[in-house]
Amino acid sequence: MPETQNALTPPEARKDPVTRQRHGRTAVDDYAWMCDPSSSDPEIIAHLEAENAHTDAVLGHTTELRAELFDEIKARIQETDLSVPSYRRAHWYYSRSIEGQQYPVYCRVAAEGETDPPDPDSAEVKAREQVLLDANVEAGDGDYFAIGVFDLTAESSVLAWGCDTNGSEQYTVRFRDLATGVDLTTDGGTDDVIEGAYYGSAWSADGRHFFYTRVDQSHRPHEVWRHELGTDAADDVLIHHEPDERFFCGIDVTKDRGWIVLEMGSKITSELRVCPADDVAAGFTTVVERRQGIEASLEHEGGTFYVLTNDDALDFKVVSVPSGEVLVGDLDPSTWTEVIPHEPGVRIEEIDVLRDRLLTEERTQATTRVRVRRLSTGDEFFLDQAEEVSTVHLGGNDDMDWSQLRFTYTSMITPSTVIDLDLETDTRHVRKVQPVLGGYDPEDYVTSRLWATADDGTKIPISLVHRRDRAPGGPTLLYGYGSYEISIDPSFSSLRLSLLDRGWAYAIGHIRGGGEMGRRWYEDGKFAAKPNTFDDFVACGKALVAEGVADPDRLAIRGGSAGGLLVGAALNRAPDLWGAVVAEVPFVDALNTILDPSLPLTVIEWEEWGNPVESPEIFDVMAGYTPYENIPARALPPILATAGLHDPRVGYWEPAKWVSRLRDVAGAVEESGPFLLKTEMGAGHGGPSGRYDAWKDEALVFAFLLDALGTGELRQAVSG
Repeated sequence: MPETQNALTPPEARKDPVTRQRHGRTAVDDYAWMCDPSSSDPEIIAHLEAENAHTDAVLGHTTELRAELFDEIKARIQETDLSVPSYRRAHWYYSRSIEGQQYPVYCRVAAEGETDPPDPDSAEVKAREQVLLDANVEAGDGDYFAIGVFDLTAESSVLAWGCDTNGSEQYTVRFRDLATGVDLTTDGGTDDVIEGAYYGSAWSADGRHFFYTRVDQSHRPHEVWRHELGTDAADDVLIHHEPDERFFCGIDVTKDRGWIVLEMGSKITSELRVCPADDVAAGFTTVVERRQGIEASLEHEGGTFYVLTNDDALDFKVVSVPSGEVLVGDLDPSTWTEVIPHEPGVRIEEIDVLRDRLLTEERTQATTRVRVRRLSTGDEFFLDQAEEVSTVHLGGNDDMDWSQLRFTYTSMITPSTVIDLDLETDTRHVRKVQPVLGGYDPEDYVTSRLWATADDGTKIPISLVHRRDRAPGGPTLLYGYGSYEISIDPSFSSLRLSLLDRGWAYAIGHIRGGGEMGRRWYEDGKFAAKPNTFDDFVACGKALVAEGVADPDRLAIRGGSAGGLLVGAALNRAPDLWGAVVAEVPFVDALNTILDPSLPLTVIEWEEWGNPVESPEIFDVMAGYTPYENIPARALPPILATAGLHDPRVGYWEPAKWVSRLRDVAGAVEESGPFLLKTEMGAGHGGPSGRYDAWKDEALVFAFLLDALGTGELRQAVSG
């Protein structure tokens, strides 16, 4: 941006029209030039920096409000805090957060016969505490630092840890000798290090071999490798290369550490292979064959594999097969034993095991539940949940033989609570309630479930929270996602209190395309049915107004990634309904992206959105909802979009193009906008890595919303 240009004036992006022709349809894209996966074009960098300067200038009058909000957020959080210690193989593991430091410190202490987690703040425990990894030390002065690999050997003597320093989600893995605290070197004296690893890892039983994944140019994990400690990574062994561009590779180990699990999975199809962890030379044997549309995952306990699958079970079932039969090639699922049968409308999402226990996370009617089944007797029960609108998840059950079951419970008014259930005595022990400083009282707030009605008559659940003394109406923030069968569960956020205590209501629309109501709910919001997702969200907004929750002119929407596509499409469908829009790393140029197989992750996405390259029907459906290509030429509300320069999931150019086109199409209309873009120049899809930076970002979003639906100074700032 030239030095003489007023930062309050939106940056004017160069137009370089590119014509797209497909299936007899023609479209012109003025901003296709912004797409640069290398993230290095000087013109693009200059434009993004100009956009950041413009956003800073337009929001300059909120500086004091942002500082106030940040201080509120920070004041509610116990900055020096501890996770609840988790038992695994003779040690208790936990992490510390320390006031003034961005990242956690990972620690452990040797177990000394405790039946309950020790207190890491006691002098006795502190005296024997071992720091495994201090992420603050490793991060140094860098702007970004994220741990993506953290994996201990079976005997817990070596830690594989991998970090990413720019948000690309590719990790440099090192191996720390926990007896000395020093990272290992090769036999030749060089650092024992792996560059460019991705998520997923596993150790052999003897701790000599480490399995990991790598991504291709499209950021698809397409290979699994085996590394031997003390050797150069250049000598690592390729275990599997996946040529089908629809499939990701993953590597893991069963909880009993007996089997290394190789998974190849597309959006709708799985293949599972296993290898004895104590004999990596034996190679992998197939447990679940690759059959289109059949998904599966597994665990192992007591000589038996337990397989979660949708084979002839829309909402999934659990079957079992002895591991010995697998090794001799018995792959006929029709002969396997049914453990938990399919129940329509009850989606089994995850399985886990403890000794003689099968644990399942399930979902029905937009509510989670956990089933505990004793394998030796078949007896089972569900964990109690005190509130109707609440969420329960398994967590921290790292050791097969620990006698207690750990889970977390939360609602939109109940802080996250860690509970251990003694499986022998049926006694619950509350280990920790998320601290909320400053005198938080859940009785001051109320949470409830509303139901919207979509145009086709479908009932859409909405989770709602607000202060108990809030009068009807007022500003309201509606959040949604609605893709990939991902469920947005009702949970507590201390950050959200800054809105609630200012008279706001907060709502989650559990729309089709997500998983809140089972597999059919997901399928009714994908492919040619994808518009249901956006229509459901509009229906949620209308219901909040009709029920008197939201004032008609003070209803804001927020979504990220595919949720950014959601709010962009909902904006185009019902521009009069929304008073402000926050779109974080939004997938708003969906059609152009899904048409380009060279872009990261596009091919695998065809099983989520459809393939517009081959299908005229899918092309037309996507062309009808893609936000970038459907902006109405009319006044639109203030919009804040965010991006990450190194985002491997949603390219920064999508929000950058969108904001430029918003200004072209709607920007000249009176009382329209402003349309703002904030790009993290050193981060990726998840935004800033440090907690203080993340809180500042949240304060910025809250300030934008409060100002947009409050004083109206945003428009005044731009108009001068």
